[in-house]
Amino acid sequence: MNYNAIAKSVISLEIKALQKLKKSLNKNFDKAVNAIVNCQSKVILCGVGKSGIIANKISATLSSVGTPSFSLSASDCSHGDLGSITKKDILILISYSGNSIELKNIINYANRNKILLIGITSKKNSDLYKNSDIGLITPEVKEAGLDMVPTSSTINQLSIGDALAVSTLKKKKINNLDFKKFHPSGSLGEKLKTVEDLMLTHNKIPFINENILMKKALKIMTEKKLGTLIIRNKKKQTTGIITDGQIRKLNSKNINLNSLKVKNVMTKNPIKIEKNTLATKALSIMNEKKITCLCVYDEKKQTNTIGIIHVHNILENKIY
Repeated sequence: MNYNAIAKSVISLEIKALQKLKKSLNKNFDKAVNAIVNCQSKVILCGVGKSGIIANKISATLSSVGTPSFSLSASDCSHGDLGSITKKDILILISYSGNSIELKNIINYANRNKILLIGITSKKNSDLYKNSDIGLITPEVKEAGLDMVPTSSTINQLSIGDALAVSTLKKKKINNLDFKKFHPSGSLGEKLKTVEDLMLTHNKIPFINENILMKKALKIMTEKKLGTLIIRNKKKQTTGIITDGQIRKLNSKNINLNSLKVKNVMTKNPIKIEKNTLATKALSIMNEKKITCLCVYDEKKQTNTIGIIHVHNILENKIY
């Protein structure tokens, strides 16, 4: 048996289903997005069987992008879980046929209590679509495997859920920093670490005044063990940087540094980065500029260095 051929056939059917879904989207989708964005409480999802599993995933995705959400078991709703749904919530019910017996009590409860109901179904003449405040139609599709196993239909349900989540994310203007708050751990948390999460601060920053002699500056560089000095003027504004690489180059030219002032040796206007920038971006800048550290500033006061981010700080956190 050619299993590769079977796999390709399944995937082809699902691609066709997604193409039909793409063409079927209409103004009701916009209404659903606006309703979710304006929801003052929670977005609750519910489905029967495989649609219930899809509801779990869509709910998790919505929560991950800043829309409080959870899913309910359709069968448990008839045994007390309807009490979890309040009038300020939005209820999203998912059913391919739209006529599942388990959903009738939930639909009646939503209509009776004026809870905004979004129905995702393939049947316009179904109980779910007729009783929804906003109806989203997923087109009727050919299923893979006996033309009965929920495959193409669940791909469509999942995709319209993802589309709702991403649309609400964009409408709410959720950015990387917001997303980071919802994903503090795991591989996503690592990728979303910012410069502020990793930078050295306070006494660990090798600050030095621009008017002192290099003899003293070199001692401080040795003490701090960073191979870098951040130069400031009397107003504590950052004016330059000195690195051990610069020192080695000057020494190779037999220049006597000891009697020179720091400001006569430093590199002016060091490359800096805003504290909320992703650490991956900082690493990219260092690689591009062939440097090992960056001065960190707060957007409100760009002339002052509040931290220093070294390439080792990034690599130690396994960010590549």
